[in-house]
Formats: sequence, C-alpha cells, structure tokens
Amino acid sequence: MPDLTAATPAENAATQSVFPSATRTASGPESKPAPDRDDSETALESLSSICTVLAVGLFVMTFIFQNFEIPSASMENTLLIGDHVLVDRITLAPPSHWFPLMHYREPRRGDVIVFLKPHPETPDLYLVKRCIGLPGDHIHLAGGVVYLNGVAQSAPKDGSDDPGAAIDQIFLDEFPSIPPAQAPSGAETPSWADDAPNHIVDGDLVVPPNMFFMMGDNRHNSLDSRYWGFVPMKNIRGKAVVIWLSAWIGWQTKEFTFRPSRIGTVLH
Repeated sequence: MPDLTAATPAENAATQSVFPSATRTASGPESKPAPDRDDSETALESLSSICTVLAVGLFVMTFIFQNFEIPSASMENTLLIGDHVLVDRITLAPPSHWFPLMHYREPRRGDVIVFLKPHPETPDLYLVKRCIGLPGDHIHLAGGVVYLNGVAQSAPKDGSDDPGAAIDQIFLDEFPSIPPAQAPSGAETPSWADDAPNHIVDGDLVVPPNMFFMMGDNRHNSLDSRYWGFVPMKNIRGKAVVIWLSAWIGWQTKEFTFRPSRIGTVLH
C-alpha cells in the first residue's frame, strides 16, 4: 500500500509557493513566467467557421427543410398572405436505403402539403393545400360539406367562412355533381374537365392510385383539385410544419404588416 503521508516533489514545490518564508537554494534556477497565449482567431480560422455554418445551413435548407412564403388567401385563416412556413422535405419523401434512420411515411388526410401544380402549363408553380383524399377514397361535396367515403367531414378548424365569389359557389359546394367542365368561371383546366368524368362513380370522385385530392381551407376562394385535378405523389415536395415568420409588404399600398403572434404556430 502506498505511503499517503509522503510528499511528492510537486507537493513540496507547491508548499514553497504557498508559504513565502520558505527558502530557496541560491543555485536553484528562477522560474520564468509563461508567455501570454494569443487566443484570438486568425482570419483563416474565422473564415473556416463561417463556411462550416453556411455549409450546415445550406444542407438543412436544401435536403431537410425549405422556406415557403404564402402568396394567396386560399388557406385562410390557417395560413395568411405573408406567412413563411418551414416545409419538412424528409417525412413525405420516398424511402432511402442509404439513411435508414430517417422517418418516412405516406401523406395523410389533413396534412398541409406543398407540391407542384399538376398542370403542364405551370410545371414550376408551387402550391400549398390540405390533403383531403388518399388513393381509393370516394369524395363528393353537398351543401359545401365534404363527404369522404360516405361520411361528412368537419370543416378545417381555422378555415375561412367567406362565401367568395357567387359565380362558382354552387360548383364548389356541389362537386362533382356539377363537373369541372360546367364551372361558370371557366377557371378549370381543360385536361381536368375532360378527365374528371372518368373518375366519377355513383356521384363520387374516386382517387386513383398514387394520386391525392387537395383543397384549400378557404373553401370558396381556392383554386384546388376541384379545378385542376389530382396531385401525383411525385409532385409532392413536403409537409408544412410551422410558421417561422409572418410579415407582408404591400408594394402598391406601401403598407407593412408584421404579425409576431403567428410566429411559432404549428400547423395541424
């Protein structure tokens, strides 16, 4: 067992430094103060840190999350013009074998989804709507109420009750009893006007495989699947998750609107 009472040379040196009366041999070398360390970053180190942060941020905003600004009132009052939302690009993406730890799933009814409009004339137009119907679902509207597989669905919690323009109200409330080809405004796409009757069975619109039916929460002021048809899975870009900024600039009216109370709102 080691002798715990024996002082080591280091301890003796410490004792001498603590008690000033301790004597030193004249021949012992004087200890020199350690030179001051320069802890400041060099320009190259600072640049390296900035590049690392930018690279991580670019990766996150490219492959995981994406910012999307709401340009229209079709999702009021769930989403307002000028809301900036973070879109989760991973959850609804096709499964990948190179990173099995990531969570993937199919779109669900009620998801707020960002996607490319399924129309050849506007192939790069991003839209945000709520997923109403999945593959195999039977959908129709009666009196403005959505019926899904024969069951009436509640209106979106924060959806708008604005009746909208009267010209298309009956079409929007009685879809597909009134088919897209008969929409009074003529806002339907010609391809959907021709294709929609092929998917109507006993008064219901039947969603085909790998397709989804989308609607805006502002039901009477939304150009959605009732006007341009189903959204293919390949067009889906992600699920809107949270509002991180809500600000709008009216360039013509020179008005600036900032809504801090909406920041951090989680979308359901």
